[in-house]
Amino acid sequence: MSSRWQKIGAHNSFSLIGIEETLLGGQSFAWSPYDPNQWVGLIRQSLVRFKWLEGQLFWVLESGEKITKDELCHYLWLDDSYITALNNLPWRSDPVLGRAVNKFSGLRILRQPMEEVLLVFILSSAKSIPQIKLLCQKVYKLFGNEVSPGFYSFPGWAKLKNLHETEARNLGMGYRAKYLVGTAQYLSANPDFLTEVQNFPYLKARSMLMKLPGVGPKVADCILLFGAEKNEAFPIDTWILQSLEKQYGMSGWKLSQMEEFARIHFGEHAGLAQQFLFSYQRNLTKLN
Repeated sequence: MSSRWQKIGAHNSFSLIGIEETLLGGQSFAWSPYDPNQWVGLIRQSLVRFKWLEGQLFWVLESGEKITKDELCHYLWLDDSYITALNNLPWRSDPVLGRAVNKFSGLRILRQPMEEVLLVFILSSAKSIPQIKLLCQKVYKLFGNEVSPGFYSFPGWAKLKNLHETEARNLGMGYRAKYLVGTAQYLSANPDFLTEVQNFPYLKARSMLMKLPGVGPKVADCILLFGAEKNEAFPIDTWILQSLEKQYGMSGWKLSQMEEFARIHFGEHAGLAQQFLFSYQRNLTKLN
């Protein structure tokens, strides 16, 4: 293996299926398969490649701005707080969660830039993972920085305020175009908004995000979980709805009741439980 490759570090508790699902399973749209057991993607202005080899995770900076191992460890949630969060979940007494945790060992919540996560999940409504990635790539190519041939970074909301709704619809956004344009204009007029959201407790932050065009409860929870380290957030999408109805017997429950159940049953790290359940339910037919 090339001497350029570096081992991630001592807190490497991923499994192959865990790292693959973390990068490609729908919480980020910045990553793509590269070679067998390798993935390439952008972290802000840095093009990084990961490799899984002999039970260890390695990384190399391909191009762009310098990034440190400490920054990567933070991005991948490789500090001891992950183990604490995992141990605080009821997977030992909850057989549904227990199966998911055992199958996707080491699955994590990526610590992504909130401003980028906001864009991604505004575009995510009623779209598949490949469709979301394609939309993001179109926006990034139009307004972002080319970090490496074919790889464009998130341009920032200051540039996106110049996007017109007609232009956005021509990119294939459909009704999401007005949400993206409206959010860009709102953030232009309120430049400290996202910083303020991050500094508020979960429930207040959630209500603030829902002021933005196209941001409902699920999208707000995705933004807070994947972009603001608010682990209380428990996004209920189609897969989680299936899991709660079929695995937990909640058919006929209101979404508000499901959210209350999640907060009580899974606790302060409900979002991590959500990601395990999401990955397990989404891959259920392949796992059986």
